[in-house]
Amino acid sequence: MIKTIRILPLSKCLRRKAIGTTPSALYRWQQFHTSRSLAVVKPFILADIGEGIKEVQIIQWFVQPEARVEQFDKLCEVQSDKAATEITSRFDGVIKKLYYEPEDMAQVGKPLCDIDIQSEITTEDEALTTPPAQQADPSTAVGDAQKAADQHVRIQPTQPDSVTEAPSHSKHASLATPAVRGLLKELEVRIEEVTGTGRDGRVLKDDVHRYAAARDSSSSQSAPQSMAPASFSSIGASRSMQETTLPLTANQNAMFKSMTASLSIPHFLYTDEANTTRLSALRRRLNKAEGNTSRFPKLTSLSFILKAVSLALHDFPLLNARFSVPSSGSPTVTLRPQHNISLAISSPSGLVVPVLKAVQTKSILEIATEIREINELAQLGKLTREMLSGGTFTVSNIGSLGGGIVAPVIVEGQVGVLGVGRSRIVPGFSDEDGRSNEIVKKEMVNFSWSADHRIVDGATMARMGERVRKLIEEPGLMVVDLR
Repeated sequence: MIKTIRILPLSKCLRRKAIGTTPSALYRWQQFHTSRSLAVVKPFILADIGEGIKEVQIIQWFVQPEARVEQFDKLCEVQSDKAATEITSRFDGVIKKLYYEPEDMAQVGKPLCDIDIQSEITTEDEALTTPPAQQADPSTAVGDAQKAADQHVRIQPTQPDSVTEAPSHSKHASLATPAVRGLLKELEVRIEEVTGTGRDGRVLKDDVHRYAAARDSSSSQSAPQSMAPASFSSIGASRSMQETTLPLTANQNAMFKSMTASLSIPHFLYTDEANTTRLSALRRRLNKAEGNTSRFPKLTSLSFILKAVSLALHDFPLLNARFSVPSSGSPTVTLRPQHNISLAISSPSGLVVPVLKAVQTKSILEIATEIREINELAQLGKLTREMLSGGTFTVSNIGSLGGGIVAPVIVEGQVGVLGVGRSRIVPGFSDEDGRSNEIVKKEMVNFSWSADHRIVDGATMARMGERVRKLIEEPGLMVVDLR
């Protein structure tokens, strides 16, 4: 016979030792200790998560009604304009009601769920169960809390060892990004029918496309052979002619707000190309010598480019500044000594722009390690708000996806951005002495710059671009300038 051993909290063990473990003794203790601060159904308010965020999108619920939770258990995952965040419980109790479904927009200061609280409520925790409007009026808040307590206080014997189990619920019903959910609606696919291959069963875009292809294939094979071809064309035409209106995802909302603010910035565009032949040869030698390990990750051109940009910003600090236009008074320019370079990354949920902090203090190896780490977090949707804020200059490696020349858009709060194109092999004259008439293979990359023309003139931008180009074409110069 297999016996189940239950480990009880110390407080519960002390109670049993003091009052005994008989049912009657436990019942008497529970009746004696029932109070209005215990076993009260209260709303769990979505607290202010900072940075002026007023609403978030519910990505997935980790609980269902009648599920028992303890302090710091995960309740749900939400997506704001900045990042995905997991909301945890501050109380022990039982979930009674969920106010939102996945994909719904939840308002800050409004209830997320109702919890039958079975733990003490501190003054600090009381704010999490009281809407802001009621917090503004203490008398109203106290009155409402008193009514709720009178209605929901329970004086009933309960089994001390009983645990309320949450109803079984498939993870596939919620584990998907907003972009994937938009694709599900577009292809008319139910997420419960799709087998997710992502982490923790998360449904990916490839999973949806694979399911839709298999569904369409099976439906065409099972169709009657006598059906006229015109019927198939009419079905396809009617499906293709249907318009679908979808709400913006959290990432698209963030991009909409950021790019709308960027419309007020007069962009100055400048493009140049750099010969990365020597840099690529150096990278291959270093990667071959050290190998790709956790201590020595694979060096890419991007880590060298970020360091070159940081070195150039020392000589041209205006490109790392913040330009402010107050409602009253004269515009100001704030020079920032720390180089926090924002790096645009394509993720399953859309474009994200994490920030590498203090690049001027880091080696190329440290930069390469951090790029790998934030890219992995971006693909998993685990970037925090701190990782996505505080940028002073932006680099977009659009060449990793394709394209040579781009017109990058400046982010509000910055005055410059660099777009890196795809590297390409082209014929050209040799740069070595005595071989200037020889045709050799060269690896070239386009650099596309944008600057805020209100404070940055064309000459300054050109000199900055020329400085970065020289550092990239002769990597040895970086060693001389490293601090």
